[in-house]
Amino acid sequence: MSTTLLTGLLFALTAGALAQTPPALLETPPSQAAALSSNGPVVLDYGKGGFPNDVEGRIAKQVRHELLLLPYYSLFDDLEYSVQGHTVTLSGYVTSIHAPTKNTAENVVKHLEGVDKVLNNIRVLPPSPFDQEARARVYRSLVRTGSLSRYFWEVSPSIHIIVEGQRVTLKGYVNSAGDKNLATLAANGVPDVFKVTNDLRVVK
Repeated sequence: MSTTLLTGLLFALTAGALAQTPPALLETPPSQAAALSSNGPVVLDYGKGGFPNDVEGRIAKQVRHELLLLPYYSLFDDLEYSVQGHTVTLSGYVTSIHAPTKNTAENVVKHLEGVDKVLNNIRVLPPSPFDQEARARVYRSLVRTGSLSRYFWEVSPSIHIIVEGQRVTLKGYVNSAGDKNLATLAANGVPDVFKVTNDLRVVK
């Protein structure tokens, strides 16, 4: 009898507590909105349109513009961004020669209208004469293979070559799966390259 009475009392107290709990605390919080991202290195001819007409879209457009204006940003660097709310995250890689670009990028972005916070995840690659030679060799191999030279004509090339520890990552954009495969073959044919990762995106 006493057990039944105690169980009923606990049930009543629990029900009363739930009744007084604000609805906001009972609801499952919605999942956080996906960040607006560059989806690859910032280059001149790709990713320049399609920004939503909201705060994040306006910030992303400004960030892209400012990163393209940086004086020391080459095809051997990779600058990327994402925007979530009023926070901008910078990522990618810069060579040791362009090490100041890491801080310069952060400084220009944090002064943009609407930006409250900048997370700088850009990595400065360690200096290495072997990596420097690999960069030059991979570049020469790519521009001499098929029609790949067209991706290096612009002031801001569409293909970026990232090398660390003689391991090569190809980043950027090409117009066909065939060109992406050609780039893999060209990079794999370079002596003293240990591994090739092809992260090129096909954009038609």
